[in-house]
Amino acid sequence: MKLKLLSPILFIFLMACAEEREEQVLIQEPEWTQDNSSDMNAVFTEEENEEIELFIQRHSDWKMTKTGTGLRYFIYSKSESNDTARVDDIVTVDFEITLLDGTLCYSSSENGPESFMVEKADIESGLHEGMQYMCTGDRAKFILPSHMAHGLIGDEEKIPPLTPVVYDIHLIKIERP
Repeated sequence: MKLKLLSPILFIFLMACAEEREEQVLIQEPEWTQDNSSDMNAVFTEEENEEIELFIQRHSDWKMTKTGTGLRYFIYSKSESNDTARVDDIVTVDFEITLLDGTLCYSSSENGPESFMVEKADIESGLHEGMQYMCTGDRAKFILPSHMAHGLIGDEEKIPPLTPVVYDIHLIKIERP
Protein backbone atom coordinates (compact mmCIF):
# COMPACT_ATOMS: atom_id res chain seq x y z
CA MET A 1 0.00 0.00 0.00
CA LYS A 2 2.83 2.40 0.83
CA LEU A 3 4.30 1.69 -2.59
CA LYS A 4 1.03 2.62 -4.34
CA LEU A 5 0.92 5.92 -2.46
CA LEU A 6 4.61 6.62 -2.99
CA SER A 7 4.56 5.97 -6.77
CA PRO A 8 2.34 8.95 -7.73
CA ILE A 9 4.29 11.26 -5.40
CA LEU A 10 7.60 10.09 -6.87
CA PHE A 11 6.22 10.51 -10.40
CA ILE A 12 5.08 14.09 -9.67
CA PHE A 13 8.44 14.92 -8.08
CA LEU A 14 10.42 13.60 -11.06
CA MET A 15 8.20 15.47 -13.54
CA ALA A 16 8.63 18.69 -11.59
CA CYS A 17 12.41 18.24 -11.64
CA ALA A 18 12.36 17.60 -15.38
CA GLU A 19 10.32 20.78 -15.98
CA GLU A 20 12.72 22.77 -13.83
CA ARG A 21 15.68 21.49 -15.86
CA GLU A 22 13.97 22.48 -19.14
CA GLU A 23 13.35 25.98 -17.77
CA GLN A 24 16.98 26.22 -16.68
CA VAL A 25 18.18 25.23 -20.14
CA LEU A 26 15.98 27.87 -21.74
CA ILE A 27 17.16 30.50 -19.29
CA GLN A 28 20.83 29.61 -19.84
CA GLU A 29 20.71 30.11 -23.61
CA PRO A 30 22.48 33.34 -24.53
CA GLU A 31 20.51 36.02 -26.31
CA TRP A 32 22.10 37.51 -29.42
CA THR A 33 21.69 41.25 -29.50
CA GLN A 34 22.48 44.03 -31.90
CA ASP A 35 25.35 44.94 -29.57
CA ASN A 36 26.76 41.42 -29.96
CA SER A 37 26.66 41.83 -33.75
CA SER A 38 28.31 45.25 -33.54
CA ASP A 39 31.04 43.90 -31.27
CA MET A 40 31.67 40.94 -33.57
CA ASN A 41 31.81 43.24 -36.61
CA ALA A 42 34.30 45.51 -34.82
CA VAL A 43 36.55 42.50 -34.15
CA PHE A 44 36.35 41.36 -37.80
CA THR A 45 37.09 44.89 -39.01
CA GLU A 46 40.08 45.30 -36.69
CA GLU A 47 41.54 41.92 -37.72
CA GLU A 48 41.07 42.76 -41.38
CA ASN A 49 42.71 46.19 -40.94
CA GLU A 50 45.70 44.52 -39.29
CA GLU A 51 45.92 42.06 -42.18
CA ILE A 52 45.82 44.91 -44.72
CA GLU A 53 48.44 46.93 -42.80
CA LEU A 54 50.78 43.91 -42.71
CA PHE A 55 50.28 43.49 -46.46
CA ILE A 56 51.16 47.17 -47.03
CA GLN A 57 54.29 46.81 -44.87
CA ARG A 58 55.42 43.97 -47.13
CA HIS A 59 54.89 46.28 -50.13
CA SER A 60 56.67 49.32 -48.72
CA ASP A 61 57.13 50.81 -52.20
CA TRP A 62 53.34 51.24 -52.45
CA LYS A 63 52.66 54.72 -51.08
CA MET A 64 49.06 54.05 -50.11
CA THR A 65 46.54 56.71 -49.13
CA LYS A 66 43.72 55.61 -46.84
CA THR A 67 40.30 57.20 -47.24
CA GLY A 68 37.65 57.58 -44.54
CA THR A 69 35.81 54.53 -45.88
CA GLY A 70 38.85 52.25 -45.55
CA LEU A 71 39.85 52.18 -49.23
CA ARG A 72 43.61 52.31 -49.77
CA TYR A 73 44.86 53.57 -53.12
CA PHE A 74 48.16 54.35 -54.79
CA ILE A 75 48.44 55.89 -58.25
CA TYR A 76 51.77 54.45 -59.35
CA SER A 77 51.73 55.73 -62.93
CA LYS A 78 50.30 59.21 -63.39
CA SER A 79 49.30 60.28 -66.89
CA GLU A 80 49.51 63.78 -68.35
CA SER A 81 45.71 63.99 -68.32
CA ASN A 82 43.75 65.99 -65.77
CA ASP A 83 40.48 64.39 -66.88
CA THR A 84 39.27 62.84 -63.59
CA ALA A 85 36.51 60.23 -63.54
CA ARG A 86 33.28 61.55 -61.98
CA VAL A 87 29.88 60.18 -61.00
CA ASP A 88 27.86 59.11 -64.09
CA ASP A 89 30.97 58.86 -66.31
CA ILE A 90 31.40 55.64 -68.22
CA VAL A 91 34.91 54.35 -67.61
CA THR A 92 36.78 51.59 -69.41
CA VAL A 93 39.45 49.76 -67.43
CA ASP A 94 41.99 46.97 -67.58
CA PHE A 95 42.42 45.23 -64.23
CA GLU A 96 43.69 42.34 -62.16
CA ILE A 97 42.03 41.36 -58.91
CA THR A 98 44.08 39.39 -56.41
CA LEU A 99 43.76 38.34 -52.78
CA LEU A 100 46.29 39.62 -50.23
CA ASP A 101 48.19 36.33 -50.57
CA GLY A 102 48.70 37.03 -54.29
CA THR A 103 46.10 34.58 -55.62
CA LEU A 104 44.81 35.89 -58.95
CA CYS A 105 41.02 35.93 -58.98
CA TYR A 106 40.04 37.86 -62.10
CA SER A 107 41.78 39.70 -64.90
CA SER A 108 40.64 41.70 -67.90
CA SER A 109 43.21 39.73 -69.91
CA GLU A 110 40.59 36.93 -69.88
CA ASN A 111 37.77 38.90 -71.55
CA GLY A 112 39.27 42.27 -72.45
CA PRO A 113 38.71 45.68 -70.85
CA GLU A 114 35.47 46.30 -68.98
CA SER A 115 33.28 49.41 -68.90
CA PHE A 116 30.90 50.63 -66.21
CA MET A 117 29.16 53.79 -65.07
CA VAL A 118 30.74 55.33 -61.98
CA GLU A 119 28.40 55.12 -58.95
CA LYS A 120 25.65 53.52 -61.06
CA ALA A 121 26.90 49.99 -61.81
CA ASP A 122 26.41 46.97 -59.58
CA ILE A 123 30.09 46.47 -58.74
CA GLU A 124 32.25 46.87 -55.66
CA SER A 125 31.68 50.20 -53.89
CA GLY A 126 35.43 50.54 -53.37
CA LEU A 127 35.99 50.46 -57.11
CA HIS A 128 33.48 53.29 -57.63
CA GLU A 129 35.26 55.39 -55.01
CA GLY A 130 38.74 54.62 -56.30
CA MET A 131 37.89 55.54 -59.89
CA GLN A 132 37.15 59.10 -58.79
CA TYR A 133 40.81 59.55 -57.78
CA MET A 134 42.03 58.58 -61.25
CA CYS A 135 42.51 60.38 -64.56
CA THR A 136 42.53 58.88 -68.05
CA GLY A 137 45.72 56.84 -68.48
CA ASP A 138 46.50 56.48 -64.76
CA ARG A 139 47.49 53.14 -63.28
CA ALA A 140 46.72 52.45 -59.64
CA LYS A 141 46.59 49.87 -56.89
CA PHE A 142 43.45 49.72 -54.75
CA ILE A 143 43.06 47.67 -51.61
CA LEU A 144 39.37 47.19 -50.93
CA PRO A 145 38.41 45.98 -47.46
CA SER A 146 35.77 43.26 -47.58
CA HIS A 147 32.91 45.67 -46.81
CA MET A 148 33.85 47.61 -49.98
CA ALA A 149 34.47 44.50 -52.06
CA HIS A 150 32.39 41.32 -51.81
CA GLY A 151 31.42 41.50 -48.16
CA LEU A 152 30.10 38.82 -45.88
CA ILE A 153 29.62 36.05 -48.46
CA GLY A 154 32.35 36.77 -51.01
CA ASP A 155 31.49 36.37 -54.66
CA GLU A 156 30.66 32.65 -54.23
CA GLU A 157 33.26 31.78 -56.88
CA LYS A 158 36.86 32.93 -56.41
CA ILE A 159 36.68 35.48 -53.58
CA PRO A 160 36.06 34.01 -50.11
CA PRO A 161 33.78 35.60 -47.49
CA LEU A 162 35.09 38.60 -45.52
CA THR A 163 38.14 38.95 -47.78
CA PRO A 164 39.87 42.16 -48.85
CA VAL A 165 40.97 42.34 -52.49
CA VAL A 166 43.72 44.15 -54.38
CA TYR A 167 43.00 45.79 -57.71
CA ASP A 168 45.75 46.67 -60.15
CA ILE A 169 43.83 48.96 -62.47
CA HIS A 170 44.46 51.02 -65.58
CA LEU A 171 41.89 53.69 -66.52
CA ILE A 172 41.85 53.51 -70.30
CA LYS A 173 39.01 55.84 -71.19
CA ILE A 174 36.36 58.15 -69.70
CA GLU A 175 33.14 58.91 -71.57
CA ARG A 176 30.67 61.55 -70.47
CA PRO A 177 26.99 60.71 -71.10
